[in-house]
This record gives sequence, C-alpha cells and structure tokens, in this order.
Amino acid sequence: MYPYHQLFYVYILLCSDKSYYTGITNNVGRRFTEHQNGIHPKSYTFSRRPLQLVFVREFTKPLKAIAYEKQLKRWSRAKKEALIRGDFDELKKLAQCRNESASTSRGWASVRPSGDEA
Repeated sequence: MYPYHQLFYVYILLCSDKSYYTGITNNVGRRFTEHQNGIHPKSYTFSRRPLQLVFVREFTKPLKAIAYEKQLKRWSRAKKEALIRGDFDELKKLAQCRNESASTSRGWASVRPSGDEA
C-alpha cells in the first residue's frame, strides 16, 4: 500500500499548566518543535508552553495510529499517567468498568505494546 515504510507516532505532551495534549504525526521531532515554537497560535498548546514530550508509540499503519490517538483522548488523566509510567498493572485496574453491566473481557488489552504494531 505504501511505497516505503512510513512510520506514524501517537504522542503525549505535558503542558506547563500540567494538562496533557495527545496528537499524531509522522515526525515526532518536527511536530514537537512546532508545538514548542508556537507555530499555530490557535492551537491548544500555544498558551501552555513550555512542553515536555512524555510518551511516544510507533505505528506502521496510519489507521491504527488514528484509532489509538482517539482512544487516548478519551482516557482519564490517571489512565494517561499510568501509560506514561509504563504501569500496565495500574492501567488494567483503571480500565475496568465499575458499573453493573461491566464486561471483564473488554478494554485494556490494546494498550500494552505488543511489539507488532503493523
């Protein structure tokens, strides 16, 4: 499908106000520099600089990267922080649904890096 192996990255930035920004790119260094330099004045991160890059996950398929970015954007702060720390046991606990219709077979398996993101 692609003439060369282009990589895609989902990343999380820690903003100066301690909020998180989640994004997707094909070049983390370039995109981080754009955020840090305030290239886009109307963007979320513009008034929240300086920024720290705290998480990156690599993908070979853009649709998987897009789906993962959307998933992370719905997560609570606690879940994002567990992911950033690499605390998958805590992440599993936080991912468990706590209502009466909870299913124990859904949810968290896709967050742990499998080594094969193709």
